[in-house]
Amino acid sequence: MRTVKEMLKDDSGIGVVEIILILVVLIALVVIFKEQLTALVQNIFGSITGGVAVITE
Repeated sequence: MRTVKEMLKDDSGIGVVEIILILVVLIALVVIFKEQLTALVQNIFGSITGGVAVITE
């Protein structure tokens, strides 16, 4: 059985914690900027659709 000192020195789980924190920050940013991101994506798709219309004419 491992001692308390060995458990405190073990840092193998830090990578998972970092990934979870990064995901939480990304999700928070998406929630905060949802309207701006939606407008941006709609603008991009509108430009693509307009470009396709010009090409097919």
